[in-house]
Amino acid sequence: MKINEATFITSVASADKFLKTDKPIIAVAGKSNVGKSSLINMLANRKKLAKTSVTPGRTRLINYFDFGEFILADLPGYGFAKVSKEEKKKWGILLEEFLSTQKINLLLSLVDIRHEPTSDDKMMLNYLYHYAVPFALVATKADKLPKTKVKPRVKELAASLRVGFADITATSAETGYGKEELLSIIENAIKEQE
Repeated sequence: MKINEATFITSVASADKFLKTDKPIIAVAGKSNVGKSSLINMLANRKKLAKTSVTPGRTRLINYFDFGEFILADLPGYGFAKVSKEEKKKWGILLEEFLSTQKINLLLSLVDIRHEPTSDDKMMLNYLYHYAVPFALVATKADKLPKTKVKPRVKELAASLRVGFADITATSAETGYGKEELLSIIENAIKEQE
């Protein structure tokens, strides 16, 4: 799969505004500051399609992007973010409504390769199993580890999340590591549900 052009469509803050489309939907989820925007930019071959921030909790809405063959939905980051409990609760409700009502071809669930998965990361996986959402785990920021440590770290993450080693794709938005593998996973998920 080759992404020739990707464009921003819209941002939504409530379920009644969820995008209606005939194109497959690929969603991206992960805790605040895990690198969702950077991953989206890597997949799009663009530096500033999705806004990146050093401040956790930048994505507060569901942002939709047209990637040609599919629509990408960037979900609000969960976990640590400098916002009120009320705002976090709103995000949680929005996420749950999205997962329970949208036809999602694949959800990319992101975890930071350098850290142990949080209880929020594990809760997200439980949601995905509960709502039978097809997903792929993505370990971001692989460039932050020495190359020899990437595979052993992925094995540790797999054990912690109770998935197979092959179920996690290590990536780096900085170097493009894992990009082709991820595009192949997305392509297969779309083909399987045609």
